[in-house]
Amino acid sequence: MIMEAMKTMESPADAAGAATEKRCYTVEDLQIILGVSRGSVYKLLGQNEFRWFKIGSAIRISARSFDEWLDSKL
Repeated sequence: MIMEAMKTMESPADAAGAATEKRCYTVEDLQIILGVSRGSVYKLLGQNEFRWFKIGSAIRISARSFDEWLDSKL
């Protein structure tokens, strides 16, 4: 049973790889990517520059939509 649990655990390298393949970002992710405040991210969301949605009270931003928007700004 312990061996089965060990097989299912991710190594830090695996977790890092999974994080770079996200399909959705969080508000906190955008804060880090853009280097801006939480309020600035919410202002961007209000401008509907990229696609986002809510699950309960959690906001998720389409990674593809955001990445395309960011590329167009560079």
